Amino acid sequence: MSPAPQSSRRPLSTARVLEAAIRVADRGGAEAITMRRVAQELGVEAMSLYHHVPNKDAILDGVIDMVFAAIALPCADCDDWRDAIRTRAHSARAVLSQHSWALGLMDSRRDPGPATLRHHDAVLGVLRRAGFTLPMAAHAVSLIDSYVGGFVLQEANLPITTPEDVEEVAGGILAHLPADDLPYLTEMIADHGLRPGYDHTSEFGYGLDLILDALEARRREPLRR
Repeated sequence: MSPAPQSSRRPLSTARVLEAAIRVADRGGAEAITMRRVAQELGVEAMSLYHHVPNKDAILDGVIDMVFAAIALPCADCDDWRDAIRTRAHSARAVLSQHSWALGLMDSRRDPGPATLRHHDAVLGVLRRAGFTLPMAAHAVSLIDSYVGGFVLQEANLPITTPEDVEEVAGGILAHLPADDLPYLTEMIADHGLRPGYDHTSEFGYGLDLILDALEARRREPLRR
């Protein structure tokens, strides 16, 4: 398809290039981000992008910074640090669920943008002001981010998205499960997974609260800091 006449398009900008790259990645993953495909998304020639981004690495740095910018910063004046981190974790899960391809890039970029740096500083600030020592703050960030990222990846690969999907998939497994040989798995599916009102997405909050409560317990033990 030939590019549309310039007069019928909004002028290119760095933000538009990055937004187009995110759309490309949302459809095809991070590996789909190329100068050619981003240009096609915008309806322009690839050479036009170089007026706004020097290369593909700059696009990757930029899209990750935009992802971080979309994640809510933890409030700096919450009475309980767990409330601040909980809000941020739920926001991170929501954003990364839309852009799960970003998980493989978030910790690999060597030139983090301003939103990325501001985000990390805000999270560390909440922990340090709450009384975490520097090593404990590092442990907390690693643990929480690993949990969020792992949960997002797990959700992205689950064959279920709705309660109806749970009933169909779990019911299909249960129908062929040797209950006498696998009694505990049978019990889990029949009496938990297929229970009316069960929502597998609620597991995120339960696990997050366990992590936050455990970190709070460690924070209160001076010798463990």
